[in-house]
Amino acid sequence: MPGRFRFPKFLSGNPKHLKDMKKMIIKGFLVALFVIGTATFATLTAQDVPPPPPPANGGTGGNVPGGGAPIGEGLLILTALGAAYGNKKWYNIHKKKIAE
Repeated sequence: MPGRFRFPKFLSGNPKHLKDMKKMIIKGFLVALFVIGTATFATLTAQDVPPPPPPANGGTGGNVPGGGAPIGEGLLILTALGAAYGNKKWYNIHKKKIAE
């Protein structure tokens, strides 16, 4: 019968074929469960928690972004580390050119 989907392998009654079909059904169920579980977990963890209300006196740093946190020392350290890394890369390239 052309045009009709048939699965004679699994309908043959052979225990090995039935075992294969059972494995396929279980794998499909587990994949579907994993996809649904992942989507549910991602949706639940994506919910944003509202921030706490600001203190009554405005805090010690005032109502400015960052609260007056010092960033100068961090920028100085990052700049020094970047310069040291760049110097090392330049030294290695220069050393390789001299060796050639």
